[in-house]
Amino acid sequence: MSERNTELDSEVCVIGGGPGGLMLALQLARRGNRVVVVEQSARYKRHFRGESISPDSVRLLDRLGLMNAIAARGEFARTNRFEISDGGAAALRVDFRDISPDGSLPTEIPQQVLLEVLAEEAARHPGFTLLRRHSVTGLLRSADGRITGARCTGPDGPLDIHADLTVGADGRFSSVLELSGLPFTRKPLGRDVLWFKVPLPDTWDDDTVRVRIDRDRHALMLPTHPRSLRVGLNIPKGGLKQVRAQGLPALHGQITAFAPELGPAVRTHITRWSDLSLLDIFTTSVPRWSRDGLVLIGDAAHTLSPILGQGVNHAIMDALALAPLVSDALTAPDRRQRLATALTRFQKLREPAVERTRRTQSAQERAFGLSSAPAVQARQRVYRLVNSQKWLKHWLWRRIYYTLPPRLSSP
Repeated sequence: MSERNTELDSEVCVIGGGPGGLMLALQLARRGNRVVVVEQSARYKRHFRGESISPDSVRLLDRLGLMNAIAARGEFARTNRFEISDGGAAALRVDFRDISPDGSLPTEIPQQVLLEVLAEEAARHPGFTLLRRHSVTGLLRSADGRITGARCTGPDGPLDIHADLTVGADGRFSSVLELSGLPFTRKPLGRDVLWFKVPLPDTWDDDTVRVRIDRDRHALMLPTHPRSLRVGLNIPKGGLKQVRAQGLPALHGQITAFAPELGPAVRTHITRWSDLSLLDIFTTSVPRWSRDGLVLIGDAAHTLSPILGQGVNHAIMDALALAPLVSDALTAPDRRQRLATALTRFQKLREPAVERTRRTQSAQERAFGLSSAPAVQARQRVYRLVNSQKWLKHWLWRRIYYTLPPRLSSP
C-alpha cells in the first residue's frame, strides 16, 4: 500500500528559499498572510552564488530594516570602485561614490548571510513556515486546471501543500517552470564561467571590482569578506572537459596571464578541480510569467547573464512588487479573479526593467566576445571614450545600478 500524503493548507506556497522566495515570504508574513516556503537544502551553503547586491537593493534592504542585521554579522564588503583593463591597459574606471545619489554602494553579501537574515526575520511572524529538506515533485490542480498547490517530499515523506497561490522561486533550473506548462525559451550563451575563491593579494585594495579582458577572454575579480577574492574566469561554452584535459597547471597559467598578482594564491589554493565551481551561462525568456493559481519570480521567470550581477537584485525587486498585490488580492471575496489581475499587473510592472537589463547584458556579452584585432581596438576606444566623458560615464552607470522606481522606494 502506498504511503498517504500529509496535507498542509496555506494562502501562498513559495517553492525555493532563495533571496526572491524568502523576501516574498517575509513581506507576505509581515502583512499577516499565511505562507509556506519549500526549500530543498538543509543549510544555505551557496558558494559563488548571488553575492553581489546592487545599490538599489542595498537601499531596499536598509528601508526594510534588514541591513542592520546583516551589518551586525560583519560579513559584507562594500564596493567603491569598478575598473576594466583591456589588453593589459586601463580602459575604464568608475567610482560609485561619485555616482550614488544617497551614498548607497554595491555590496558583496554572502548569500548564506542574506538568506539567514531573511528567514530569521520572517520567522518572527506566525504566518510563516519554512520547510527545509523538501523538494517539489509535482503541482496540484483542480478539475478546471487551476494550480492549487504543490506536491513535495521531505524527511517525513510526501506532503501536499494546498494554497491559493503557488510561487516558483526556484532559480535558473526551475522545476516549477518545467511543471507549469508555461512556454519558455532557453538560450545558451557562448561561454561558461569557472568560479573560485582565493585570498586578496596584499597589493590590492578590498573595495574595487576588477575586470581583465584579453581579446575574447576575460576574468572578473570581486573582493568579498574576509579579504578574499571571488574570481570568475570565462571558458568556451561546454569547454570544461577540454580545460580539465589540459590540467590544473595550464589553468593556473591562464589565470596568472590575466592577473599576475593572483599567481601565487592560485597555485597554493586551487589544487583540486573541486576548488572550482562551473556556472553554465544561459538566459531564459518566459513570455507569460503566470497562469491561474501560479506565478514565477526571479531567475525562474527571467534567467539573466551573470554580467553586472543583476540576478539577485531582480529577484528582490520582483518579491517587493508582488507581495502587496498578492496580499491585497487575498483579502478580496473574489480572490481568484483578483489574484489573476494581480499577477498580470505584476509582470507589467517588472518586465520593462528586466528587459532593459537583458539588453544591457547582451550588449556587454557581445563586447566581451570580440576577437578580431579591429573589433578589439574598437571596444577599447569605446571604453576610453566613456571613461573620458564624466557625464556619459555617470549616466550609463546610474542606468545600471541606480534605477529604483518611485513605486518601490518605500516598501
